[in-house]
Amino acid sequence: MIQLYVFLGNHGQQYRNTRHNVAWQFLDSLGCVSGLTWRRGFKGQWTEMASPAGKVWLLMPETYMNLSGTSVAEFARFYKVPPTDILVVHDDLELGFGFFGFKTGGGLGGHNGLRSMKDNLGTPDYQRLRIGIGRPNHTDISGYVLSDFSRDEREKLDCGIFPAAERAFTVCLNEGFDKALDQFKKVNALV
Repeated sequence: MIQLYVFLGNHGQQYRNTRHNVAWQFLDSLGCVSGLTWRRGFKGQWTEMASPAGKVWLLMPETYMNLSGTSVAEFARFYKVPPTDILVVHDDLELGFGFFGFKTGGGLGGHNGLRSMKDNLGTPDYQRLRIGIGRPNHTDISGYVLSDFSRDEREKLDCGIFPAAERAFTVCLNEGFDKALDQFKKVNALV
């Protein structure tokens, strides 16, 4: 059972609408979290909410992406959450824009937030909800992930991708990760 839902992003207004912060943007779009009281601690912001399986936590590390694993590991140690009961929501260059999907463990794909998670948890074997941002057709990966979505991309996120991903997230929350993985391993939300 997923006990801890982690949303990776970079803290600061200048990063708010960037591709690298798509997980925080997705969190902002979730109806099930509106009205929750967020607290500061564990190098980030966190809250708790009820699910059919019991209490779960949501965490937004504010250490910047490259150090986000320190926040997650600190929280997980305090509440005794094993890595297998953690779901990390993050941007993914290897998934095309419009795609999202659940995954268990796996490689890091050059993602510094995932690398920090692995380094601090001691394993890459946590669950993931990947939100595709696509790979640019140039070599400036850092510039690409730290750039804002276009107006057209923003509309597709708000009107298609996030609502579809929220349905998947709700299945995970209410029926468990395995059910969500079965139904939403790789979804094109734009068809």
